[in-house]
Amino acid sequence: MKIDILTLFPGLFASPFAESILGKAQERGLLEVCSHNLRDWATGKHQVTDDSPYGGGDGMVLKPEPIARALTTLREQSPAARVLLMTPQGRRFCQTDAQRLAVESGLIFVCGRYEGVDERVRPMVDEELSVGDFVLTGGEPAAMVIIDAVGRLLPGVLGSSGSAEADSFSDGLLEYPQYTRPVEFSGERVPDILLSGNHAAIAAWRRQEQLRRTLERRPDLLKTATLTAADLKIVCRLQQEMAIEQGQGLESTDAGLGNDI
Repeated sequence: MKIDILTLFPGLFASPFAESILGKAQERGLLEVCSHNLRDWATGKHQVTDDSPYGGGDGMVLKPEPIARALTTLREQSPAARVLLMTPQGRRFCQTDAQRLAVESGLIFVCGRYEGVDERVRPMVDEELSVGDFVLTGGEPAAMVIIDAVGRLLPGVLGSSGSAEADSFSDGLLEYPQYTRPVEFSGERVPDILLSGNHAAIAAWRRQEQLRRTLERRPDLLKTATLTAADLKIVCRLQQEMAIEQGQGLESTDAGLGNDI
């Protein structure tokens, strides 16, 4: 996959994608990340890319002309690439978006800055994305997050295809707890089931703990996750256990089950 990034600060992307997994993916030809300076498509002696907003107000707004010229050039080079605008006004990016974008032949990121982009830029992009309900100094950090999430899903990038399949959010739930050597650390042992060699029992334990962790930390995810009848029984039991630990009665827990999932 080829990824192009349109930014005022192309140097920001040099180090993050030269290291670790995505750096190796580029060395192996599985991924190509190219950052482009928006000023290269600006005109005039000073290559101005922003101006004050009409109607007054603080800050500056990225001009539409340099972005339009840049997108024309980049789309000629990658006609099938999907253009993404990084903006806090965009739809919140999630794991299903990473999976969807990972099958694209190419991506072009437009990184907003200052007070954002001229409104007439929006029809030039395919979609607008945000990484959360907060404001960054620019779209560059958001683009890095999305590129990392997408890049690791490309075929051959991770050492094991199962690594991505077991990630948090891949099936709508948080990941189960992970352990490695030593067997005992600071008085806590690895659960015996993981040392048993019984793969069916280990799988059942992991599913239970996946549901437990999601219920404890992100119960909202259970409302949209695809759960089997067996999963629902486990969740019900876990809710009852939690209610007992919190000093609540079983009756109130059962009554609230429908609202919790």
